[in-house]
Amino acid sequence: MGTYLDSIVAAHRAAAEADGRSLEALLEQAAGLPATRPFAAALRADDDLAVIAEVKRRSPSKGPLALDLDPASLAVSYQCGGAACLSVLTDATFFGGSPADLAAARGACELPVLRKDFTVDERDVVDARTMGADAVLLIVAALDDDLLGRCLDRAASLGLAALVEVHDAAELARAASLGATLIGVNQRNLMTFEVDRTLAARLAEQMPPGVVSVAESGVRGAEDAVALAAAGYDAVLVGETLVTSDDPGAAVVDLRTSR
Repeated sequence: MGTYLDSIVAAHRAAAEADGRSLEALLEQAAGLPATRPFAAALRADDDLAVIAEVKRRSPSKGPLALDLDPASLAVSYQCGGAACLSVLTDATFFGGSPADLAAARGACELPVLRKDFTVDERDVVDARTMGADAVLLIVAALDDDLLGRCLDRAASLGLAALVEVHDAAELARAASLGATLIGVNQRNLMTFEVDRTLAARLAEQMPPGVVSVAESGVRGAEDAVALAAAGYDAVLVGETLVTSDDPGAAVVDLRTSR
């Protein structure tokens, strides 16, 4: 792991180590919550390439993107544009997000919502559920197989979808071996934050049968979306292109294409 991922994951691990809350107490708080919205199913609801539209204020590599965005109005625009799901950054230190952003976005629309954050502990999974998320992000590069497996099981027990994010063939094989059914290929190298726009297409043939597949990062517009749909992806997760657009809803429309 390199500079960016090291620093971000180290900060989250330090916070987890300092967290005195018990997993059992958190699970009690999560008991009886309303049912989640079906995240993975929404990505295969029709024949079009699905769009997971992101609420993202800033990036560690590029700095501010849309610091003053209104999560609620942005979510409505995304839904009107035909987005299948939302992704909301909840990391404050590195991305300027918050659980409040997630609650506001989800409350303004009917779309399932991914909590986009760096999961390093089972309690993070429970937190995603209690803050209202319908899915949680599990980054293979940040988790060993034991913890990844436990987080997958915990998410399933809570009714959460788990988007398992990979960055190369070895990580894809790890995700598949642990039974991941929703896999995202992040074309952004989390060590350097550079984007390889050919990565998702190269890994497409290695995607396990039946998996709901998502291409993440580096999707700039319709041309990229068409190429990823042709490679076999079910969905794209797009943040920067949408939050910096003058018309985010229309930008979502441009990304939707037949698979």
